[in-house]
Amino acid sequence: MTDLLRPSNRFPARRFALQALGAGAAAIALPALAAPRKDEELPPYGEREDVMRFAEDAAQRQGLDPAWTREALARARFVPAVTRLIMPPPAGTAKNWAAYRARFVEPLRIRAGLTFWAENERWLSLAEERWGVPAAIVVGIVGVETIYGRNTGAYRVLDALATLSFDFPTGRRDRTPFFRSELEAFLRYCQQENLDPAEPLGSYAGAMGMPQFMPSSLLRYGIDFDEDGHIDLQRNPADVIGSVAHYLAQFGWERDAPTHFGVAAPVEVRDRALLLVPDILPSFATAEFAERGARLDEAGRAWDGKLALIELANGDAAPVYFAGTGNFYAITRYNWSSYYAMAVIELGEAIRRQRH
Repeated sequence: MTDLLRPSNRFPARRFALQALGAGAAAIALPALAAPRKDEELPPYGEREDVMRFAEDAAQRQGLDPAWTREALARARFVPAVTRLIMPPPAGTAKNWAAYRARFVEPLRIRAGLTFWAENERWLSLAEERWGVPAAIVVGIVGVETIYGRNTGAYRVLDALATLSFDFPTGRRDRTPFFRSELEAFLRYCQQENLDPAEPLGSYAGAMGMPQFMPSSLLRYGIDFDEDGHIDLQRNPADVIGSVAHYLAQFGWERDAPTHFGVAAPVEVRDRALLLVPDILPSFATAEFAERGARLDEAGRAWDGKLALIELANGDAAPVYFAGTGNFYAITRYNWSSYYAMAVIELGEAIRRQRH
């Protein structure tokens, strides 16, 4: 998969909900920290003046107890693997939709999705009623993200976020401010839920739970859907379902609207290139598609909203094209990749068909 931090929506991103990085908290302007060194050269975070100064400032910004915040960050550890995993993949990796799809629309996820849907049908129905997000889309997201909680990550979230906050690797665009803001959000969430910050596990980038929410997204979009007094995205499917549906609704999901239509891309290279310029952002009326030689299917021709021409590369084979609506774009706000969004749609649809 490609660089998860780069907002390039046409190609698959490294997996995490990213709601993961698309919906992170606003960056906090802080002084730059020293470049990362080998693990054995790094003093413990509790002995670093810059980290303890951050703890004091974060406590003030977030309304946290300063002593508790300092103690939490003193327990964080630098994880070399995190700095390796956050780096972009080697250049020149060919994009292949068929191979990407096969990783997610496959028997294991479909079987697990059938069980998840059957066990949580009540919550899926309530979420669809409240926010208009179909059960198949929610089920597709949770399946692609973590196979319904089977693969939620093995890194301590505290360690992952501290590593990326205080020792972000060189060789790529520096996202230190983003991860510091996520670290603050994580500490705030832990105090809010009375959690030991050293306990939660997640991805190498700090994404958490079945839907892999980043901490800021958890605070902003997480829902206590079963009203038990806690927002638990690790073990509580009701909260997971409500939070995913709420997230998509906040990013513009339109009730009863489709995600995409079939389309034959323009034959003329110039026309095709012009339609691809906005990438996944719906920007063209159906008449503009027709003017550029793009032939929509019958349902697409009847659509009165904006559309985006989506191209999925297929290795040495011909690309796949379709016309994305605002709802397709809403899914990409969860993870900024058209490959990801289409995998979610097709996994959810495969599970829905099996149910019937």
